Amino acid sequence: MTSLDLLLSRFSTDALTEPAPQGAVLDAILSTAMRAPDHGKLRPWRYVIVQGAARPVLAGRIVASMKRLDPEAAPAKIEKRQSRFSTMPMIIALGMHLRPENKIPLIEQELAVGAAAMNILNALHVTGFGGVWVSGDVAYDPELAAELGFPAPHGLAGFLFVGTPIPDVRAPQRRGVEGYVAEWTGAPVQFGADA
Repeated sequence: MTSLDLLLSRFSTDALTEPAPQGAVLDAILSTAMRAPDHGKLRPWRYVIVQGAARPVLAGRIVASMKRLDPEAAPAKIEKRQSRFSTMPMIIALGMHLRPENKIPLIEQELAVGAAAMNILNALHVTGFGGVWVSGDVAYDPELAAELGFPAPHGLAGFLFVGTPIPDVRAPQRRGVEGYVAEWTGAPVQFGADA
C-alpha cells in the first residue's frame, strides 16, 4: 500500500478498543503536529492526554458542562456522553493556545490547530490505531476549557477519541472529489456539490 493509499483509506471511527498508543509510538504520533502549517511559527496546539481512571473524572466534567450550558439537556444525551468519555481507550483534549495580540490572525492560529489535529488522525491511522474528532457545545464552554488548562483567551478545539479500531469496522463509502473542485478562469466558480 502506498502512502497515498493509506491516506485515502483513513476514516473516523469511535468503534475503538484497547490498546491506545503509548510511549515512543504516541510521541511519534503527537510529533506529527509539529509538521502542520503554522503561519508565524506560533505552535498554538496543546494536548491533554486522558486515560485510565481520569476518564470518568473528565466525563463528570463534561456532564457538568452540558448541564451548565443547557439545564434541559436530554438524559439520553447526557448518558451517551458520560459513557463515551468514560470508556474510550484514550481521549486527547485539543487545546488552542491562542495569542489574540499577535499579528497572526486568530483564524490562522485556529486553522493551525486543526491542521495539527488532522496530522495526528492520519498518524494514528498509519500506525494501526484509529480515532475520531468530536466537539459539540462543551468544546466551546470556557469554564470546561479552563478546567483543562486553557483559560481565556485560550480554548478547546474538541477532543480526539483514540484507540484500536474494533475488528471488522468498515470505512463508510466516500463521495468522489467531483463536485467539490472547480477551475477558476476569471469568473466566479460554481460547484456541483452546491447545486
